[in-house]
Amino acid sequence: MIMNKKHLIAAFALLALLAGACKSEYDAILESPDQDAKYKAAFEYFYDGKYQKAAQLFESLAMITSGTERDDTVQYFWGLSNYKLKDYPTAEANFFHFIQNYPRSTFSEIAQFLRVDCLYRATLRYELDQTPTRNTIASINEYLELNPRTDKRDICNKMLADLNERLDRKAFEDARIYYKMEDYKAARVALRNVLKEDSENSHREEILYLTAMSSYKYAQLSVTAKQKERFLVFIDDYYNFVGEYPESQYRKELDSLYRKVKSK
Repeated sequence: MIMNKKHLIAAFALLALLAGACKSEYDAILESPDQDAKYKAAFEYFYDGKYQKAAQLFESLAMITSGTERDDTVQYFWGLSNYKLKDYPTAEANFFHFIQNYPRSTFSEIAQFLRVDCLYRATLRYELDQTPTRNTIASINEYLELNPRTDKRDICNKMLADLNERLDRKAFEDARIYYKMEDYKAARVALRNVLKEDSENSHREEILYLTAMSSYKYAQLSVTAKQKERFLVFIDDYYNFVGEYPESQYRKELDSLYRKVKSK
């Protein structure tokens, strides 16, 4: 049976009513212009652990609470909802915006800490680009400088120790690759440069060991006429190593090479 125009209108009206009836309570609140109802619901969802819905409500609220007394609270909990969701890039952007706009808020210090925590969680393993690591170290140090009495100092120091170890490992591994390639001349230069740039590199013992091994192998592979001079470089590297690490696990191996060189 072909429906006439009047029947079509009635059918569309019925579908609209059914769609409205099927709309969830959450959707109705999200679309509502009622600020108070939306504000109350956002916190209810947040404290119930429904962070995705809370984040959406706080985001919606941010557009209507701007310039009001609620704005800093809405902005902070928007970031905190994303943080709880482990959406660290979005949360970091939220907290950065919050800090810029509400430096005197009661949430300011914790927002600063959560921002650096987001940055820390978004850093990359040592094999990859360490620009985010350096930026995060700078941000953590800035946070500690601005908040000298913070109760988060121990956590920040652990973050810094981990991040600095990544930089140390990155520098060491980048230099060691020449040794693995058996380019011993380049390896010694690269390893020594690591310590020139950071004498306290956490891999200092192994760096000095590989420096000595590089000079030994480079001399060993040289033409006879140049071996004597190049073995003298190894002897210097050997003395540098044993002077710093007399009880090292590498001592026995280097002692053996040293005796071999001295007997020539």
